[in-house]
Amino acid sequence: MRNEIVIHVVDDEEAVRKSLAFLLTTAGHAVRVHASATDFLAIAPGLHDACLITDLRMPDMSGVELLRRLRAAGAKVPAIVITGHGDVPMAVEAMKAGALDFIEKPFEDEVLLAAIANACRRAGRAEAVAADAAAVRARLAVLTERERQVLDGVVAGLPNKTIAYDLDISPRTVEVHRANVMAKMQASSLPELVRLVMLVNPPAP
Repeated sequence: MRNEIVIHVVDDEEAVRKSLAFLLTTAGHAVRVHASATDFLAIAPGLHDACLITDLRMPDMSGVELLRRLRAAGAKVPAIVITGHGDVPMAVEAMKAGALDFIEKPFEDEVLLAAIANACRRAGRAEAVAADAAAVRARLAVLTERERQVLDGVVAGLPNKTIAYDLDISPRTVEVHRANVMAKMQASSLPELVRLVMLVNPPAP
């Protein structure tokens, strides 16, 4: 079973912590909850076989700032960021800070559980990351040059109109290319698309 991986839930809302703990425990995971990012940071350096779920917006520090501090401390904990205020630039920031996935509320239980399964699989398994990266590179290889240009714009957080202006094409054409990119990359959402691209093109520290 996967109980050797402990899922740490960081959220300032007690109701959310209890809800996530119930969902994950029912699914067979070992869970610990933390009321603040500061509380989690205090124990993070000594963690092994752990996975993190953190809210994006919290009073003491944001989820992105938490990930940056974990990275600075050398704590390698696969992290999933959840938020009710998601957009592509925010997803990019979360991924740059080290997030494995970025999930917008409200989300289906299955979406979170799938992300957790992926994070647990990758905890301490560099070969799994390499295999995933190889699969993503294969998908990127089938994109046309124009689709790659549109993809670069989307990952940069640019709206369709700006991408259209930069490439001297119509917004409708951008929409068509964007749909093709999502299909070829097998991405179900923009945050998922960003995650895939960052997997093969990691940001500089």
